[in-house]
Amino acid sequence: SARPSRRANNSIGPTAVAVRNYVKEKANLCQPDDIYLCDGSEEENKRFLEIMRRAGGIAKPLRKMDNCWLVRTDPADVARVESKTVISTADKRQTVPIPKEGVKGQLGNWMSPSDLQAALQDRFPGCMAGRAMYIIPFSMGPLTDSPYVVASMRIMTRMGRSALDAIQGDNYVKCLHSVGLPLKDISKPLVQNWPCNPSKILISHIPDRNEIASFGSGYGGNSLLGKNTCSFWASLIRAANKKYVAAAFPSACGKTNLAMLQPTLPGYKVECVGDDIAWMKFDADGSFARYQPEAGFFGVAPGTCSHTNPNAMRTIQSNTIFTNVGETGDGGVLLGGPGEGGFAWTPPLASPAGEARCGLRTAATRPPIRTRVSAPRPSQCPSMDRLGESRGVPISAVIFGGRPPAGVPLVFEANSWQHGVFIGASMRSEATAAASTRGKVIMHDPSPCARSSATTLLTTSTTG
Repeated sequence: SARPSRRANNSIGPTAVAVRNYVKEKANLCQPDDIYLCDGSEEENKRFLEIMRRAGGIAKPLRKMDNCWLVRTDPADVARVESKTVISTADKRQTVPIPKEGVKGQLGNWMSPSDLQAALQDRFPGCMAGRAMYIIPFSMGPLTDSPYVVASMRIMTRMGRSALDAIQGDNYVKCLHSVGLPLKDISKPLVQNWPCNPSKILISHIPDRNEIASFGSGYGGNSLLGKNTCSFWASLIRAANKKYVAAAFPSACGKTNLAMLQPTLPGYKVECVGDDIAWMKFDADGSFARYQPEAGFFGVAPGTCSHTNPNAMRTIQSNTIFTNVGETGDGGVLLGGPGEGGFAWTPPLASPAGEARCGLRTAATRPPIRTRVSAPRPSQCPSMDRLGESRGVPISAVIFGGRPPAGVPLVFEANSWQHGVFIGASMRSEATAAASTRGKVIMHDPSPCARSSATTLLTTSTTG
């Protein structure tokens, strides 16, 4: 068997009783063959990557690069599915705006607790039959049956025993994920050997119970349950005057490029604390501080090259998981940057002709090309800020951004904090390939956090 045995790791030690009870409850519900507690070690990571390599080639090493792996997914599972992402609370009015009768709201999908319970009961019982359940304790643990999620969570979070030991009582967010495809239910070959159940996808948030449950999708935006908000922060240095800036952009709107900026103005330097998520609060001294909950980068690859983002290109040369990118004949990758030539899909993409373009979104599938890279150390990311990993940093400015096609100035400044809140709340942006929305739809995206408003509410309710 390619799965780790329950006997190989069957003790979770002096773990909080609430964690033990949660694991026992979900194991009885999902009926996995094995249960495995992840420790986050490099040895374990190598074992999981090998599991994916042996499991029909879900992951393959890129021989031209240092510890880099290529993963290809089912074309039906390549995007966040906002229409199937819900939040469940007793009072709808406290959760989402309620439009007039006959009008569908655009901010948040509410589901009653009884309807959600019925939907979860229709999906999760026995969903891990024939598979292993992996317990991932992480600092920001989900339970999942996907080795891909385990390997990605190790990159994106501070994962392992120390995170598990830090959980006291019931004050933690409980996350359950399944690809939704028991081995016994597989009746035909999987596309790219990628397990998923697109017709039954459901990503649910239950603030009253501090729970997230995701079913049917292995795509990172739906399955890496620590990744459900949108923000990044960078530090700008001019001589000895160092300032930190936080920004919130929708997907594929330039967060990573801005966070890893190389300034051309003399005397300026930009350092990166993170490129996606930031947590914000007022410190004891009243300063506005942000903290970096992630330990890696999660970027959209199309257009990335040495011209647009040289720091990113240097960072991804090692310890990276690439998803749905093109592979060169000598074992490298093509990201769809300017000037790149031909490539070969190995194996061929299982989709209609003309769709297998590295980094070039076609009208038929527009598959998001993702890279995931662990880079908490300055030695891997050349512009990494050395202080942001260990403590919060004071924020001097907040930037809201997006991709409105017309009618909005390229850059403008708020007149006051109140005006800035209004600007953030009224943001609209063109949909990107990272979402399931088709076409150039202009979407309301306040702050911009529309895709993760349920998780934002969940985080607020649990942390105060």
